[in-house]
Amino acid sequence: MIVKIGDFGISKILSSKSKAYTVVGTPCYISPELCEGKPYNQKSDIWALGCVLYELASLKRAFEAANLPALVLKIMSGTFAPISDRYSPELRQLILSMLNLDPSKRPQLNEIMTHHICIPALLNLYSDIGSVKMRVEKPLAAMPAVTRGRAAGRIPSARSRGGRVGYSSAKTGIPPPLSSVYTWGSGITSPLRLPMLNTEVFQVSAGRTQKAGVTKSGRLIMWEAPPVGTGAPALPGAVEHAQPQFISRFLEGQSGVTIKHVSCGDLFTACLTDRGIIMTFGSGSNGCLGHSNFNDVTQPKIVEALLGYEIVHVSCGASHVLAVSNEKEVFSWGRGDNGRLGLGSQESHNSPQQVVIPQDYEPQKVVCGIDSSMILTVGNQILACGSNRFNKLGLDKITTVSEPLPEDQVEEAYTFSPVQSAPLHLEAILCADVGTSHSAVVTARGQCYTFGSNQHGQLGTSAHRNSRVPYLVIAPQGLKATMVACGDAFTVAVCADGQVFTWGKGARGRLGRRDEGIGVPKMVQLEESHPFTITSVACCHGNTLLAVKPGIEDVSV
Repeated sequence: MIVKIGDFGISKILSSKSKAYTVVGTPCYISPELCEGKPYNQKSDIWALGCVLYELASLKRAFEAANLPALVLKIMSGTFAPISDRYSPELRQLILSMLNLDPSKRPQLNEIMTHHICIPALLNLYSDIGSVKMRVEKPLAAMPAVTRGRAAGRIPSARSRGGRVGYSSAKTGIPPPLSSVYTWGSGITSPLRLPMLNTEVFQVSAGRTQKAGVTKSGRLIMWEAPPVGTGAPALPGAVEHAQPQFISRFLEGQSGVTIKHVSCGDLFTACLTDRGIIMTFGSGSNGCLGHSNFNDVTQPKIVEALLGYEIVHVSCGASHVLAVSNEKEVFSWGRGDNGRLGLGSQESHNSPQQVVIPQDYEPQKVVCGIDSSMILTVGNQILACGSNRFNKLGLDKITTVSEPLPEDQVEEAYTFSPVQSAPLHLEAILCADVGTSHSAVVTARGQCYTFGSNQHGQLGTSAHRNSRVPYLVIAPQGLKATMVACGDAFTVAVCADGQVFTWGKGARGRLGRRDEGIGVPKMVQLEESHPFTITSVACCHGNTLLAVKPGIEDVSV
């Protein structure tokens, strides 16, 4: 079970300007152009790879002769024995394409890697260089009843940093779980059940119909509402037993794949692997899955059009997706209404399209809203496109605290443009999120600015009037914000010491507390018995998802 890999002589990565003229290696694998004395090129390696693959399949070399001149004639003619039909037509065609006499017709290496017969093997490829510490995850059934209840969110914990009085793990000596995930909204407020007790969730995302989280070990957790009508109907006078409000499960079919980031749309999900590959599943309407069709997919499927790129961040809106590569390239697909794709039009696309970015801006992260998009740059600036209703993208030209003139107002932007509203265009922005009709950012100084509609006080001020001017949220006790998330008509902010503040519309538990919403930030009480750190927050429509882990540490946004 050991595979030893050799090289192709002087095989190397060549830039477009460099050439190699030396021919070294086994003559049987020399390409036709090298036989003609032409410069060495990368397509010569593809020929050699085809020779090796042919030899593995046929157990004999494609080109052999008694002497070198005879061998060169065979190579120049490109004639060799047919490949056995015991192999699939796809494999035989792949080998034949590599052994094409015309170098320009041989596939690129990234095209070979994206071939559907190669992808499963590449995804399951792993190395065991060095040692990796692992933590065994224990099923809930193997834990004490009290611990199981705590992990499932049924037993409240002691008051800590504003939490409610209840069960104290300090008295029992039971260590806290590795993480807790809270949700509120839609009339629900409770910690979510985790598939395993020793599960550490570090990032979460919420969509209209689904909730997802990524564990430290790279597994994807999905939380779903139980099927409608499950369980027998209660008889008159019978005592109803509490049923889990969400069913948690690890995503199936994830063998050999390590997830590092997840983002949820309305009816679909995109996840990013540690190798920079995007996988999508769910509803294919609007082309949001990026598979060049509109088909639904139940299991994660690779977005093959992006396999030649190393993607570092992905974000889903209600019906569109943005992704950014390590080379600062941005791609978008899905619905194009309002110019949300940043492609200069309102056309929709069911496969990734490269976005033109203004010069001197280097994209780092992407943020998708309902009908708009944002890009956070390496220089901590914001580019935005799509619907700018109520100036929710900050694209109005505002130089003072006064309202912009009509000619300085932007209603829609079809390409990515820098934020123009003061003071956003001068601040270093570390975190941003786009809601239905408003947005919020966190600056390097820990200040939180909101802009857009204030119909329900979602901007953080009790003066419920719309204003196109960005508003500085006054944090209680001078606390500094580190994260922010926007829902349909409310805002959630996380401060450096772990406090969670919400404001805006309070109907159906949107704010995570019993009192109705006002435009003043108030703290949410979390049931944590130990000091804790909030690692991720996400909002969608009227719901919030929050990931918490024990211990205090600096969390980079």
